[in-house]
Amino acid sequence: MSSFIENIKAIQVESTVDKIISQLKQLIVSGQLKPGDRLPAERVLAEKFGVGRSYVREAILRLEFYGLLRTSPQSGTYVSGLSIKVLDNLITDIIKFNKDDFNALIEARYYLELDSVKLAAERRTDEDLKIIETALTDYENKINEGLPAVEEDMLFHMQIAKATKNTIIESMIFILIPDLIRNIVESKICGDGRGQRAIPEHRNIFEALVNKDIDAAENAMAGHLDEIFQVSRAGFEAKRLIDES
Repeated sequence: MSSFIENIKAIQVESTVDKIISQLKQLIVSGQLKPGDRLPAERVLAEKFGVGRSYVREAILRLEFYGLLRTSPQSGTYVSGLSIKVLDNLITDIIKFNKDDFNALIEARYYLELDSVKLAAERRTDEDLKIIETALTDYENKINEGLPAVEEDMLFHMQIAKATKNTIIESMIFILIPDLIRNIVESKICGDGRGQRAIPEHRNIFEALVNKDIDAAENAMAGHLDEIFQVSRAGFEAKRLIDES
């Protein structure tokens, strides 16, 4: 009986982005989309999938990061020249990537965002500040109205990543942030009232960016992410104890 229980695995529920990636995978594997084929515009894909364009953009960004799609500003987004077998395996790995080790993803996000906010404090422009402040204000308005602000929270962190002027860091954060924030908020991992607590934390981060204070920016981001980071640390410790038992 005990061995039977140990072999039962938790049911994994696909996110909207995962479902988009899965459908694109099926189109590629079936030959309806071939290496070199151009994808329809994001607007068209969003309409066909029946989702917001942000989900389509996130799926495309993730596939671009892994080299499965390539985008030309002049001509659009294309399927890469990799073989169907390689594409099939890589797409499966991408979908698994966001689910296999939640604690590891939290830890990766923590250290990546510390580096991101330091670079942003150093390199941000006045235009970056305007965009980040808009995301900040939109988040506060939603929270103060008692409304969900998951997308606004994502945009705040993503706009900071854009201000780094480092496309690799930006892409990595674009991959990590959406599913993590959704899971954290929907599962209430940090408890009720987290949205309100995040408002002054966001403000501290923004103020450091305004002042181009690299140390203050890192400290403010570390303070903002500390609550969820401690959840990750506890998860790693629990896993260690299980492995040693």
